[in-house]
Amino acid sequence: MSKVPVGFDLETLMIPIKQILPSRRMPSSVMTTRKYQQIKASIQEVGLIEPLSIAVSDAKTGHYILLDGHVRRLVLQELGHEQAVCLISTDDESYTYNSRVNRLSPIQEHRMIKRAVDRGVDPERLARALNLDTNSIVKKLTMLHGICPEAIELLKSRQFSSQVFSALRKMKPTRQLECIDLMISANNITAKYAESILVATPESMLVQGNRKANQRKGLSSEQMAKMEMEMSNLEVQFKIAEQSYGDDSLDFVVAKGYLTRLLSNSSVTRYLKQHQQEILTELENIVQVTSY
Repeated sequence: MSKVPVGFDLETLMIPIKQILPSRRMPSSVMTTRKYQQIKASIQEVGLIEPLSIAVSDAKTGHYILLDGHVRRLVLQELGHEQAVCLISTDDESYTYNSRVNRLSPIQEHRMIKRAVDRGVDPERLARALNLDTNSIVKKLTMLHGICPEAIELLKSRQFSSQVFSALRKMKPTRQLECIDLMISANNITAKYAESILVATPESMLVQGNRKANQRKGLSSEQMAKMEMEMSNLEVQFKIAEQSYGDDSLDFVVAKGYLTRLLSNSSVTRYLKQHQQEILTELENIVQVTSY
């Protein structure tokens, strides 16, 4: 069995920053971004966590080409560091390695912060390292209070606003799962969508103490009942559409393929142009559809 080659040397090295040449130009506005300020705060508080990824550019001059870590390099320069911890690539593949890494989801971030606090890290120090205020750290620590384990499992690797939990924790576990399932199916995991589902949630499916959470100024009980019924009907219709989506898409692909071949026949196209121009236009529009 052939071995997979290692992409980097196994040990890090301290390399003078002036010998590390950027592989792309960074915009001048990057130093004002939130990402830059977070990286700067982290390096100031706990040092450089992720080494720069570099490759040898010129062995005679001792110069290296920077593969990944352009923002980190800028921060180190601003802070007056003369050297940086680096991983040397064994090839010269100049792509951004971070583009191959999935970013932390809100739940993963919550678990990371909780683990750090459980191990004795002071929340104030965490706040400084992440360029956040202490209240934000406390909110992230308590973010999953009132959320059922099954709901957490469904959302654990997804990117969304943590404000979604504000609406979810007012619902009972069964309704939480229904809400999340609907948002995932619609590819719309947002606080506004969760809030709209909360508004149309029957009181029997709300957590005790939140009986009036779905009441809105200017809405009568009859209007609320109508919204709940319409929301329930919408959920049923959405599920039906979801179940038939695969078959409908396949049918459309087959139909599109047939129409493409049909319109490639010059005799057919000429006849339709002369006698059924409107139909020809609609068929051409179908053939030109690129997503379904």
